[in-house]
Amino acid sequence: MVVGGGHSGLAMSKQLTDRMIDHVVLERGAVWQSWRSQRWDSFTMLTPNRQTRLPGAPYDGDDTDGFMAKPQILDFIDAYAAQIAAPMVTETTVRKVRGASAGRYEVLTDQGPWSCRCVVLAGGACALPRLPAVAEAVPSAVDQVHPLEYRSPDQLDEGGVLVVGAAATGMQLAEEIHASGRPVTLSVGEHVRLPRTYRGRDIQHWMELIGRLDERYDEVENLRKARRVASPQLVGSADRRTLDLNHLAAAGVRVRGRLGAIRDDVALFSGGLRNHCALADQKLGRLLDDIDEWIDRNDVPVPRPPERPEPTAVDRTAPLTLTLGDGEICTVVWATGFERDHSWIDLPVFDGDGRIRHDGGVVDAPGVYLLGGNLLRRRKSSFLLGAADDSADLAEHLVGYLAGSA
Repeated sequence: MVVGGGHSGLAMSKQLTDRMIDHVVLERGAVWQSWRSQRWDSFTMLTPNRQTRLPGAPYDGDDTDGFMAKPQILDFIDAYAAQIAAPMVTETTVRKVRGASAGRYEVLTDQGPWSCRCVVLAGGACALPRLPAVAEAVPSAVDQVHPLEYRSPDQLDEGGVLVVGAAATGMQLAEEIHASGRPVTLSVGEHVRLPRTYRGRDIQHWMELIGRLDERYDEVENLRKARRVASPQLVGSADRRTLDLNHLAAAGVRVRGRLGAIRDDVALFSGGLRNHCALADQKLGRLLDDIDEWIDRNDVPVPRPPERPEPTAVDRTAPLTLTLGDGEICTVVWATGFERDHSWIDLPVFDGDGRIRHDGGVVDAPGVYLLGGNLLRRRKSSFLLGAADDSADLAEHLVGYLAGSA
């Protein structure tokens, strides 16, 4: 049983079909329901089209360096589901997964129960908003919005907006909301800075070529921390432009440090913005050095010489407070990340922090597997192109498990 009909679930379905393993894919809505209902209108992929691929379905268009918008990626997924003839059961919500007798699992749904020997949890890593505790202190007069429910600036009040979080989502929404004429303040903590292109090629293309995206989970120091790293500051646009803090500040977005607390309706920002930006710039420099070394080592012809972006400029005079609820800030957008929804999993597989115990997606329960999420098995696991290798690995393990338990 595969729970989840997104790209991870479909990739696993293709792998199981290729290995002649009977299975069913359960999806609470239509194929890739979360992307249909929980992505903003202007959403685009962060990876170029050349990396939009799934098992048996490489990108076959003529715009390899372009970026798919929401309608295009939905068309791609719909076509893929039809191409692989995935055994989908849609409009079916899983209520509970629990152990049963004789090494089987029981999957309870709103359409009735199922029994199976293996369960693949592919419900996605972005099911629930990850909200910091400080959100509870936002005054009632200020609206609070999470990217899962944000669609466009039109749904926001006309006043100022505080965007909390400077990963890919926060950066894009800050830019879009500011362009609508609303004053925007962006709260920035630890982040990953990347240029859209480097030496004439997309940065994600370089990351793939030098093997960075294939770095395995068991090769990473402090895996728990690495899995919590924010998505890189990227945007997919026709002009392949770089979106960084310098760009936003030049456009008029007020850049502040990490939001630490809200007291008496006043937001208090950390004074560590300069350090966070310096660390991000340093890591970016090391990555570009690695790319340059790979180019030289492999004698690869490239259209441009080495270059380095300007360091992130930090306004040392920026205030560390911002009053909420007085009309200056009417909305807080919490671009602070996402969490999995595991409320329906009734199995003894959770650690003390409520996370599923697993080794690269092999869950601490015989015959149970996890797909999707940051650095599940490789650095590319959170991107569409990571689903092929991750699902192949886990499908092989699943076949071995079935053979051993037969």
